[in-house]
Amino acid sequence: MTDLVLDGPHGPLTVRVYAPEAAAGPGLVWVHGGGFARGDLDMSEADWVARQFAERRITVVSVGYGLAPIPQRWAGRADGAARDGVHYPVASDEVEFAFRWAVESELSTGPWSLGGASAGGNLAAGAAMRLVHTGGPVPALAVLAYPTLHAVQSAPDDALRALLDAHPEADTFGPETVRAMYENYLGTPIDAAEVYAVPGTAPPEQLAGFPPAVVFPADVDELRISGEGFARALHAAGVECSVVTEPGTRHGYLNRPDEPAALATVERCAARILAAP
Repeated sequence: MTDLVLDGPHGPLTVRVYAPEAAAGPGLVWVHGGGFARGDLDMSEADWVARQFAERRITVVSVGYGLAPIPQRWAGRADGAARDGVHYPVASDEVEFAFRWAVESELSTGPWSLGGASAGGNLAAGAAMRLVHTGGPVPALAVLAYPTLHAVQSAPDDALRALLDAHPEADTFGPETVRAMYENYLGTPIDAAEVYAVPGTAPPEQLAGFPPAVVFPADVDELRISGEGFARALHAAGVECSVVTEPGTRHGYLNRPDEPAALATVERCAARILAAP
């Protein structure tokens, strides 16, 4: 494991490289979550996940992108004190830059995939779309774990609503919470957002050429609507996409390595990455 500070598009950008002892060739640029405003390279969703992929002979570049502000209303919670931060497109630009850097590096012979969890899934999807639109390099595979891809998402169906009602501790991503998260990330009203900031709003013509994708929604999670909706949009655009939901999982389960689903998802992802052309 090595931390490198790159001359990024908005100033210094830290990436953490996990190089396997016997690399198989493929690489993964990985983006942690945290509501765009929290998280770091040491959290399990970043470090534990990256180590697991490296154990499976996949070179990993974990991206320490710039975080959005911690709003004053979060002060005093576990999130910490209010903090200044950056708004879109900083984090999105940095993820795209990190992917281009990884592909051009000599860290791995490739191919390179791009993925992330929660808000990191949003950043990965938006960067992948921009890479497609600007002529690449295009990721071999997009890996999106319980992603948020819509600033305004549909209401849960009866089955999901019943699951959330039965597990109120998991019911944390209602419409108001999600909208506030995006407005904090954007620094502008959501109706002014580019498609790269809210990939779930992309019409089929803008998703054409998107890399093959695998989406891992959490089971008891209102953001499941977003991941499944994006998968349907990819299918409508003719993009290969599979959806795998580990039963009983709640949002952020890759941050809880003791849960069997965390390792199961890593193993499924690794198999797809190693098989990518």
